[in-house]
Amino acid sequence: MTKTKYTPLAALLLAGTAMPAMAQVIETPQQDQSTSPTSPQAEEQGGEDILVTANRREQNLQDVSGVVQAFSSDDLRKSGITELRNLSVAVPGLNIANQEGNVEIFIRGVGSSNNTELGDPGAAPHLNGSYIPRPRGLGLMFYDLERVEVNKGPQGTLYGRNALAGTLNIITAKPQFDAVSGYAQAEYGNRDSYAAEGALNVPLGNNFAARVAGYYVNKDYGFKNASPDAQASRLKPAGLEENYAGRLSLRWEPTDRLSVSVVGDYGKETGTGYPGANIFAAVQATGLRAEQLDLRRVVYRGQQGDMENELWGVQGKIGYRFDTFSVEATGSYRSVDFMQSNASSESIAWNGRDYSTVQFDNFSNNFWQTRSQSQVYELRASADADQALRWNLGGFYFKEKQQVGYMAVADRGYCCYSGTEFTMPDVDGESFAFFADGTYDVTDRLRVIGGIRYTEEQKSRYGIGGNWALTLGGADGACCVSTRLGTEGFSPALLDRPNFNVTGLTTPQQRAQFLIEGIKSAGARDTLIQQIGSIANGTNPNGTCFTRPDIDNGFVTCPANGSFSYANLTIPGQQRGSAKFDFIDYRVGLEYDITSDNMLYAKVSTGHKSGGFNDTFQTSPIPEAFKPESLTVFEAGSRNSFTAFGRRAYLNLTGFYYDYQDQVFQDLTCINLDTTRNPPVCNGYSLVNRNIGASRIYGLEAEARFNLPGNFSLDTNVAFLDTKITRGTVADARGQNNETGESPLIDLTGNRLPLASKFNVSVKLAQWFNVGAGRLDWQALLSYRSSFFLSQFNEDDIVFLDGSRQNALEAGFPDRQEGYTTLNLGIGYTLGNYRLEAWASNFTDQQASTKALVGSSLNIRFLNDARSYGLRARVNF
Repeated sequence: MTKTKYTPLAALLLAGTAMPAMAQVIETPQQDQSTSPTSPQAEEQGGEDILVTANRREQNLQDVSGVVQAFSSDDLRKSGITELRNLSVAVPGLNIANQEGNVEIFIRGVGSSNNTELGDPGAAPHLNGSYIPRPRGLGLMFYDLERVEVNKGPQGTLYGRNALAGTLNIITAKPQFDAVSGYAQAEYGNRDSYAAEGALNVPLGNNFAARVAGYYVNKDYGFKNASPDAQASRLKPAGLEENYAGRLSLRWEPTDRLSVSVVGDYGKETGTGYPGANIFAAVQATGLRAEQLDLRRVVYRGQQGDMENELWGVQGKIGYRFDTFSVEATGSYRSVDFMQSNASSESIAWNGRDYSTVQFDNFSNNFWQTRSQSQVYELRASADADQALRWNLGGFYFKEKQQVGYMAVADRGYCCYSGTEFTMPDVDGESFAFFADGTYDVTDRLRVIGGIRYTEEQKSRYGIGGNWALTLGGADGACCVSTRLGTEGFSPALLDRPNFNVTGLTTPQQRAQFLIEGIKSAGARDTLIQQIGSIANGTNPNGTCFTRPDIDNGFVTCPANGSFSYANLTIPGQQRGSAKFDFIDYRVGLEYDITSDNMLYAKVSTGHKSGGFNDTFQTSPIPEAFKPESLTVFEAGSRNSFTAFGRRAYLNLTGFYYDYQDQVFQDLTCINLDTTRNPPVCNGYSLVNRNIGASRIYGLEAEARFNLPGNFSLDTNVAFLDTKITRGTVADARGQNNETGESPLIDLTGNRLPLASKFNVSVKLAQWFNVGAGRLDWQALLSYRSSFFLSQFNEDDIVFLDGSRQNALEAGFPDRQEGYTTLNLGIGYTLGNYRLEAWASNFTDQQASTKALVGSSLNIRFLNDARSYGLRARVNF
């Protein structure tokens, strides 16, 4: 099938940042936001006010009725938050994990693990206000920042698509007109890491400026290869990364009414990938929980893990201000090209482990490929801030083309070969929406807020999905001769296949040819092509039989004529899917100013996450599509500023209740069971999405910010969250019958939502003081999360199909992460334009699971980043 390429002409015409920065600090025009630390004068006066545009118009943070947390570039850098997933330590209720290259964002227990072509994220990531549908490589944008903003709760009316849990917006530094400025920094840290970053701002006239920024990082893994095998011990563990990126920003304001901006960026990340480690065997053998094991000592084997991700994009905005309202036209185009071969392992190391039964010459592995080309356009008109009715009216359009591939290669089987492939060369998504939102001043103290958004979406996909299977008969029809696939040097064709139409492939010759076409490069010790190549070329209808020590299973020999006695070949089936949805989001509420410094608010708001597909099979009852999830939130709170210790202080309180309907739960279903192994092993899985759940969530959040005597500042965020599944019965893949592939059902009612801690606390204490001709500052960021579950099963007992029962720990499936505390530290000295910093992230080297995949013989953990620390030198000019 021909893959379509197209030029994003409209995006290029509109190229630039899609919206004004979501949050910024009020500063003098001469200050370069990305390079200048907070001034001592501002700190002495009690800190700087923060402007945000969470309501798509500029407001002081204290005037926003909702929970918004914003962090400047300086805040993040000084606190040791040098990569995106570490942002979780500063935002209570935020969980960011990286599963095999997919950046998964959960806010208050709401999100989505379905980031493939089958579905979408549940928390909407943005770059400069432009929606990013595929968050692979999102961390490559985490440099030369103005601010990062997290909006908690559904933002369906103003931000629309997939803002079910909230939004995360990365805002890059904008060009300034006043002077040449910039910065350069270099750092060196533990784990043999080193990095560099810099930016140059150049005015090209009184109303035209350019900014060029870039960064590079080379960082070693936080894992250890614990394999005792001579060959396998040379494999580099997962987590090694070498990344670089660059960005060009242009800004032009020819009049006080017209503004045009352009941002183009390019990035590439390489390394050993982001797979997790399966701790199932370790738990069964030791009876220990994950917290009692060293999850970073992984027993690697097989092929070297490898990852490469290349992405680029262009964003644009044209704005014009009339007398009482403004109009903006924004557009963006983004391309992602991701490829990963997993770093495969045989669980982790534990004390006393017997490695004599481990087959290190096993190259079973998983390969992933994702390409995405997305366009986002928006036309919006908004009233000026001095109007009694401050309204937003707009239209939104989104289009994405994807090409995705996945292959699970099974190696060293005792008998019949069976692998899995899902490759979709044509996946299309399209969405449009219309929205209206506004705030009306009923009196000088009372305001009414309201909004509505109508959305239509459609999706389609075409490709192949299912098993590769070879059953090759030996002498006298004996079953079966072994096959090897995936050894050193192997790579699958995936999207480079010449053909994806399998509807007419019925003969053995056609099937053999199709299997061979799925191999881009054969492994050095692979046997599949030699065994079935003669079937494909028509020279031998039963293939070529031979034996070799590493494929001799000891009980099957070849027929005397050198052909298999029979050759049964299975290829993936045709996959087609289409889905169409429409939904309405709204919000309505009241804001009341008790005084100019104290506001009460109450509102109701909704959000939706897009529906999607499931992989389908001829003999399976799996539904083809699932519909959108919906969330209704009732929220009330107060925002307060006051004087404490002679300085400005803030105290904000919020309470909320979530009604979560049409919730999607995922079954991890085995689609490729190797019954030749003892016990049988599943070599292929499919995540099945079903709208069978409902949940309720309620909680409280409190935020306090104080500027204290002695140049101290204290920021505290505390969140309480109670989640409960109120409806949902799913297949319990933990209790799967290995002979039939069937699983018992389990009722999840009463369980907590995964990744939702009851208590989250973030406390940042900072101080500055003059030392000599310069200034010394330090900060400590303490984060606490109480225990949470990593799966929907909540360690419930497993009730097998025969009625027997086993607790989760004994069965190898503990999925409760104990509560833990992390500490980030930073200290710096500024002398004029020069600065020297020392920083530490996860200083106590706390090991915690941020994500898990739980299923038949699987308890795969994805971890937080190990301790990192270093020195950084910086010059601002």
